[in-house]
Amino acid sequence: MDRAELTTEQVLKRDIPWETYMTTKLISGTGLQLLRRYDNRAESVRAQLLDDDGPAYVQVFVSILRDIYKEETVEYVLALIDEMLTANPKRARLFHDKSLANEDTYEPFLRFSSICTMSLNKYLDYSCLAHNWPLFDSSLLLWKGNWFIQEKSCKILSLIVSARPKYQDGVIANGASSNSKTKLTTIDDVLKGLVEWLCTQLKKPSHPSRGIPTAINCLAALLKEPVVRSSFVQADGVKLLIPLISPASTQQSIQLLYETCLCVWLLSYYEPAIEYLATSRALPRLVDVVRSSTKEKVVRVVVLTFRNLLSKGTFGAQMVDLGLPQIVQSLKAQAWSDEDLLEALNQLEDGLKDNIKKLSSFDKYKQEVLLGHLDWSPMHKDPLFWRDNITCFEESDFQILRVLLTIMDSSTDPRALAVACFDLSQFVQHHPAGRVIVNDLKAKERVMKLMNHESVEVTKNALLCIQRLFLGAKYASFLQV
Repeated sequence: MDRAELTTEQVLKRDIPWETYMTTKLISGTGLQLLRRYDNRAESVRAQLLDDDGPAYVQVFVSILRDIYKEETVEYVLALIDEMLTANPKRARLFHDKSLANEDTYEPFLRFSSICTMSLNKYLDYSCLAHNWPLFDSSLLLWKGNWFIQEKSCKILSLIVSARPKYQDGVIANGASSNSKTKLTTIDDVLKGLVEWLCTQLKKPSHPSRGIPTAINCLAALLKEPVVRSSFVQADGVKLLIPLISPASTQQSIQLLYETCLCVWLLSYYEPAIEYLATSRALPRLVDVVRSSTKEKVVRVVVLTFRNLLSKGTFGAQMVDLGLPQIVQSLKAQAWSDEDLLEALNQLEDGLKDNIKKLSSFDKYKQEVLLGHLDWSPMHKDPLFWRDNITCFEESDFQILRVLLTIMDSSTDPRALAVACFDLSQFVQHHPAGRVIVNDLKAKERVMKLMNHESVEVTKNALLCIQRLFLGAKYASFLQV
């Protein structure tokens, strides 16, 4: 069978010759007794054994991974640990028990998961090469471990790291006392090694369908760590997340989207990551996701990300430009059960309103047009507004004019249609090439249709617009509304 497609259940059906390993002194007599009690037992029996003597079993598992290199056995022990942690993730704390103070519980997983670039480097000190040769040789042999080993090692290591205790009474995260002379793998080595492997998976997955989801799942757990955020940004990892932010439909793709957005939310607390997000396509993609998603957990994490970014740089103005105020209004009208989401939506709505107040007069006008909420606000009939901002209409290939024409084609609101016609006439009057530009955009036909509209307000402003289109800027100033 292709080892990339192995499952934990398939691996655990194997018979491992533990007695042979004891005969060759690769495991101790005590270790053999523990394994006999545990192996091939019912889940309830295993759970009780772990409750009674969990650290001892962890020590046996770690020592096997450290001392035995046979692939089938390594896979089997990783499957045992994976099964143990899947049933109860809190068991990851067993790897940090004080009884394991002198046990390097990280290194075997780094070694077997092909995450050991920098872990290997510490063994390249030739003064100690002879002493560490078995480990050095094994690291090279397993540098390209099969996918089952890599995936399980990464998952297990991420859980163990996340469960580590804080510094207490001179005890460091890996279990050894701070004055210990034993050289153990440091937490920084572990986290940086994990980031390197995860970025590699995002760039070039070892498994076509599981490589990226595995990497994102682990990142979502690890990005709570400041050193992981720093390493991930330094490794240029943020850009690897952006293509994964897109609306999803299947359950599997929804979970990947959720965990990707969770990563972005965690990065939104880290200033260097925010700087990268500001120059990427992250925000428009997040807006597309929240506009189309019906999954509450996805909407929640994206809205929380918006709330974090709102006050940073130009994010607030970008959110307004992307029509987020209208989307928030729509989201608030839906029946969400999560109180945190409802609170975040209210806070986001208030923050967006504050941003709109701070915008320049043209920014406010642009927002009004993009949202399709046209009304007779003072700027529409203010000659100074048109004179001072007329060149702004040229931005993004006359985007605002194109939106005004779309409103004329699709809106059923007479007030919006009347204002759109009036604004188009103002552009013709104030822009030196206004008549030519508007004609090139095929506006005349649209406006003429509105001359037969049932609303007097619409027909009046459509007529004004047509007159200015025919007369041009030279004579248009003589026309009054």
